[in-house]
Amino acid sequence: MKRVLVSDIMTHHPITILPETNLLECAKIMVRKRVGSLIIIDREKNLKGFISRRDILWALIKKSKEDLGKIKAIEVSPKKIAFIRPEATINEAIEKIKTLKFERLPVVSGKEVVGILTVKDILNFHPEFYSELDEFAKIRDESEKLKRVKEKEFSRSENSCERCGKHSSLQEFNGMKLCEDCVNSL
Repeated sequence: MKRVLVSDIMTHHPITILPETNLLECAKIMVRKRVGSLIIIDREKNLKGFISRRDILWALIKKSKEDLGKIKAIEVSPKKIAFIRPEATINEAIEKIKTLKFERLPVVSGKEVVGILTVKDILNFHPEFYSELDEFAKIRDESEKLKRVKEKEFSRSENSCERCGKHSSLQEFNGMKLCEDCVNSL
């Protein structure tokens, strides 16, 4: 079988935005263009960042809807951006996707963004990779569940009395978080 390259199956002309684009505008673009992510580029088409629906949802939970118009896309973009070259093989791309646990990778030639490669692109071209990429999706889901459980355990420990360990509403007393019973006993 012919050696298939990323450039053969990537999505050419991905939807891009400038770093100063606000999150509200990003959300509107994603809905209008029916995409799950946007690539952040500068005026010379150099890769500057990447923003997904998940990033916008995270910002919406942390801030109000009105604040989405004030937050710039570059402010919530990950600092380290993974990408792939168009001359890489599909097997190399799959390994990178599995290793990094990403669903999509910007495709960069030199410094210029020339496309985006998604899991969907790979599966449309090579459906036989479904089982391999499906396993990756399950592993990613399990690691996200584990992360949520750990966060819940951490928040529970934050909401427990520093003296007796009881979970209830806490009061600040002499620099300690104490339940009402412990405060009354002092």
